[in-house]
Amino acid sequence: MNPPGPPGPPESAPNRMPVPAPTSAPPPRRRWVTVLCALAAAGFLAFAALRVFGLERGFPLVPLLAYTPYVLPAALVALIGTAVLRRRLSSAALLLAVAVLAAVVVPRALPSASAAEGGSAGTGLRLLTLNTHFGHASPDAVVDLVREYDVQVLSLQEVTPELAADLSAAGLDDLLPYAVDHSAPAAAGGSVHAVHPLTDLGDPGRDLGSLAMPRAGVDVPGHSSGIEVTSVHPMSPRRPSSMAAWRDAHRALPEAGGDGPVTVLAGDFNATLDHAELRAVLATGYADAASVTGDGLTGTWPVDGPPLPRVAIDHVLVDTRAGIEDFTAVDVRGTAHRALFVEISLPGA
Repeated sequence: MNPPGPPGPPESAPNRMPVPAPTSAPPPRRRWVTVLCALAAAGFLAFAALRVFGLERGFPLVPLLAYTPYVLPAALVALIGTAVLRRRLSSAALLLAVAVLAAVVVPRALPSASAAEGGSAGTGLRLLTLNTHFGHASPDAVVDLVREYDVQVLSLQEVTPELAADLSAAGLDDLLPYAVDHSAPAAAGGSVHAVHPLTDLGDPGRDLGSLAMPRAGVDVPGHSSGIEVTSVHPMSPRRPSSMAAWRDAHRALPEAGGDGPVTVLAGDFNATLDHAELRAVLATGYADAASVTGDGLTGTWPVDGPPLPRVAIDHVLVDTRAGIEDFTAVDVRGTAHRALFVEISLPGA
């Protein structure tokens, strides 16, 4: 038997291409996080576009826009969350939404120059406005405010005949002897009271078959051009059926500017500065007193009412030919609205 020879070379294995390891799909939990971040970003960006371009139409978009100041911090929280989760596309969209919302909200909290430089010493007008909430505001509290702030013009909304009589009994007529009284049951009435003689100039609200918005000429000594004050109260946009009346009331308000009387709009607008209809009124030549003094984010409703975040729906809009010297919001017993006191410096006589 022959001895075994040396082992031969091993048989070469067939050439094979390396097979890459299968790529694993992202875990379902991560996919859901990405989707949720994208939905949040899209929602806040859509809201910002709605606000900036004035696209709100009908119910519920109009009432929803009133809460824009609360949407801004919520969008900021969402931005921080997406940044921590490293969702770059969603973070970029949220950054844009935050920047847009901040640009329209933050300036209201920053004091600015007076609405005009035409106001002069000795020509101030002290005005107070209040929605009396179906006439339930305390008459004594209202009269006490008139006395405390030395009010010269008082603009009231939701004035019932019973409240008008109670205000007289509480001494309002002694302080403000002139009145344009358009009181009516429930929320339909309104009135303007003054220390100076008044002229009834009509009622754009009743002309529309809606809530009263009496318009009064105020005979301020030394001002031949005169002052006009409207007690503003559009219908609340809380249901689809009231949207047309809400819109038409804003469009019926007198425009500012020109060479005529200095105009003041004071009352419950049922709108904030985030509503295109109110911004259109401002664009005719008004300044919002609260925004001028840096109090534009001061909520005025509800003080003691529905469990909702407080929003600024009560305003004093002043013709930009006049100036804004002071703004104060005051709680009043019996009403869910805050009273607004504004001191206006009138242009020179």
